[in-house]
Formats: sequence, structure tokens, C-alpha cells
Amino acid sequence: MELSKPIQWFPGHMTKTRRKLQECLPLVDIVVEVLDARIPSGSRNPDLDSLLGGKPRLVVLNKSDLADEQATRKWISWFSGQGIAAMAADCKSGRGIPQFLPMLRKTLASKIAVWESKGMGNRPIRAMVVGIPNVGKSSFINRMARGGKAKAEDRPGVTRSNQWFVVEGGAQLLDTPGVLWPKFEDQQAALRLAYTGAIRDQILDVEELACGLLEILSGSYFPLLQERYKLTENPGGSWELLQAIGRRRGMLVSGGEVNTERAAIMLLDEFRGGKLGRITLEDIPESGGSI
Repeated sequence: MELSKPIQWFPGHMTKTRRKLQECLPLVDIVVEVLDARIPSGSRNPDLDSLLGGKPRLVVLNKSDLADEQATRKWISWFSGQGIAAMAADCKSGRGIPQFLPMLRKTLASKIAVWESKGMGNRPIRAMVVGIPNVGKSSFINRMARGGKAKAEDRPGVTRSNQWFVVEGGAQLLDTPGVLWPKFEDQQAALRLAYTGAIRDQILDVEELACGLLEILSGSYFPLLQERYKLTENPGGSWELLQAIGRRRGMLVSGGEVNTERAAIMLLDEFRGGKLGRITLEDIPESGGSI
């Protein structure tokens, strides 16, 4: 699907954020990249690979409680094949969080061995946590940290400056502002971000957005739509499906027409809240592909 008006994003602090990240890299041993498990590719910053160079990395697939479990396992395996450690987590419930420190130590095992050989076995691991807005980066830090809280709100880009947090078990986390690219080259990736709420709905046509989401869900996830909205059959196109959903929810206006805007807002809210079931919007790349 293509929106009638392309999605663009022009954050004025983008250059400043890149510079801050590069300035902080020498201060840390590893970079922790927090992604949305529903869109592991779409929630990555495409500039990050070049920014980080050869710095070790650990990927945290957050919001895994909302994602398809089988798809998450495939993504973890795919990252491993790329030489990047990855784990699933749900920062709201804390599920998966206990494996973070062991994975951090495993990823840095050779470096820790060098520290121990030099009598620096008690040296804390210093990790920089990065992620685009709304992937749950601050919620992850809040789960891990003691002696302070990172500001976390359910809207894009509330972290404004770099902060250090001490973690139980001998680690320090450096929080950084959310990073997003200045313009979207890949409109499909931009759309998937919009479906999850990483882009404000106010700048988009919610009905177009809902129809795009339904194009994806009407495939292998259609049984979830059927169960949630008591649909007897797939009416065909995404617009017709949106109307059917609105009709089943009684969202009618005078003349019996469906209020498709209300239906679209409801559908997006229920998808983002996990009420439709566990859904992943992206498949792993084909053999040899990258993200």
C-alpha cells in the first residue's frame, strides 16, 4: 500500500543526536539496541551500522508480548546469523529481562577475560542504550535501573539528554535521545512504524493507515480479525474489511453508513494494545538479505 501523501520526518536535532552518539561511543563497551519485536527491521535506524562501527551490540526485541512468538524466534536466529546477539523482552511485565545481564556478559566474554587478567574483574560493563522513539527504550532502562528513572511516555521522543543509570549486577547504562532518520526513503518501513504508533496519527490519514494495516492482517492473521470482530467472511478489499469491522461494532451514522474514521481509530488502538492477538508485521529477510 502507498499513502496518498508520503510520510516525512524532519527532526531538527538529528545532526546533533548523531554527534552525541559518536561522542559517547568511546565511553561504552557495548551498544544495546532496543527494537519493536513487531517490526524489527522498521524500528531500526538505518544509519546505526555506520555510526557504531565495530562496537559490540546486543539487540533487545521489546514488546515481544505483542509479537508473534514464532516470528520473534526467527528474528533472534536471524540476528545471531548476522553476528549480533539478540533477546526477546517485555518491559511492561518484566518478562525476559533477567536474561539481559547474562547475555551482556556472554557477548563481552573476551573483553571481560582481558579485564580479569589485568586485575579489573570488578570493572562495571558500560552500555549505551539506543532506539528510535516509542520502541520502549526508556521503559527498558527503568526495568533495569536503580537510583533513578528514565522518563517514559507513550509518545515519540521524550528523552532529551544523555543520562547514566546504575544496574544491579555490575553494569551502567547510558540513555540517549531517541533517533529517527530525517526522511523516509522506504515508505513501507515508514508505514509499519505508523501502524505501531511511532509516528503521530495527527500527521496521517487514519483511514488510509487502517486500510494499510488490514492489507497485512487480512492474510495469515485474518482468523484473529474474525475472532475479534465476529466476522463471518473476508469481504475482499481492505476498505470493505474496515467497513465490515465498523458495522460489526455498530459504528454507524445517519443513513446506515459506517463511520470509517471511528472504525480506523479503534482498529489501530486495538492493534497497538495487543487486543487483536500477537502479530508481527515483518518477515526475516530472504537468504543473504540485510535490514
